[in-house]
Amino acid sequence: MTTTAAMLAARTGLRTGARASTCLICQWRTFSTTGYQRLPTDHTPGVAAPDGKPKPRQTFAPAPVAATEPAPDSPLAHAPRSYGKKVKDFTPTPLSRPIGMNTPPAAGQNTGIDHRTFKQRRDDFVDYERHLAKRVYLKNKVSRPYFRDWVNLSFHKGKTFLAPPRLFKADLSLYFPNLFGRTLASRQKADTTPLLAGHASVVTVFSGMWAENQIKTFVSPEQNPALHRVLKESGGRVQLVQINVEEDWMKMMLIKLFSWSLRNKVGKENWHRYFLVRKGITDEIRESVGVLNSKVGYTYLVDHRCRIRWAGSGSAEGDEREGLVKGVRRLLEEIKAEGVTGGVAEGHVLKPLAAGKPTTGDKK
Repeated sequence: MTTTAAMLAARTGLRTGARASTCLICQWRTFSTTGYQRLPTDHTPGVAAPDGKPKPRQTFAPAPVAATEPAPDSPLAHAPRSYGKKVKDFTPTPLSRPIGMNTPPAAGQNTGIDHRTFKQRRDDFVDYERHLAKRVYLKNKVSRPYFRDWVNLSFHKGKTFLAPPRLFKADLSLYFPNLFGRTLASRQKADTTPLLAGHASVVTVFSGMWAENQIKTFVSPEQNPALHRVLKESGGRVQLVQINVEEDWMKMMLIKLFSWSLRNKVGKENWHRYFLVRKGITDEIRESVGVLNSKVGYTYLVDHRCRIRWAGSGSAEGDEREGLVKGVRRLLEEIKAEGVTGGVAEGHVLKPLAAGKPTTGDKK
């Protein structure tokens, strides 16, 4: 290499010999405009609407949202939670207003299954606003104290609220959400809404042995024999539905491995009424139906339109067992008065009551 060539190479930062091609590639990557993707904007560049404004980017799935503070108008606004401000003193009070979802449930909701195509996944993946929303979601999830639910068990053994003294009025009641999971009757997963529609249902939601022992104080034959007498005398109009929620996949695998034990305990006639649910229960659902502590069991009385008419939490206290039995009998009277014959009565879920039609529910 001549002296002039060496000086030129030194000024441009190039090396001679075997490293020359490598350095050229590095410099090309540095100055290339396509080497790194730009952050996506709110619209697809180069595509304009008829009015000349750019079209907004289309998203195919809602961004995940983690609850950070309870709604101020919630009847459980002051109850302890696994997130938010730590509660130092709490005494449960009876539910003053109905709890539940605002919209009627439908099969196929809250499955936790992603049905997006590959193109839709790609479009959502490069959406910068969704990245920001997911970042906030993950931050809220990670910042939650791991032992908060266990600490909250010190407040009346985790009891979140007391059961209302009577049923919520029918036309003011809110809905029990659709949940999706495997039953003991089949490996195929199923929705809860078709099972609940057309029946009066005592629904229990629990996770773990502690919560299961709590709901037994409401629904077990030993501790509430009057409830099981009503179940037998109803002719199938009243049913007991158990929902075992376990979001940890390793624990769920253990539960499935020993599902034979659950089958022996539940009884073959109730296999299709025992659900194993792992996905789909969002913070919004937990806030709406009052499942504020994952270590506590919850008991609901759901009518034939999938509306929550009565609810209890933790272990039964006082006259809560008797109140559950009275509520079941009241719902049985409503079913007979409306001529519901049982089975999958989709119209009883999705169609609201006619205006001016009298209801047989108790006033709250």
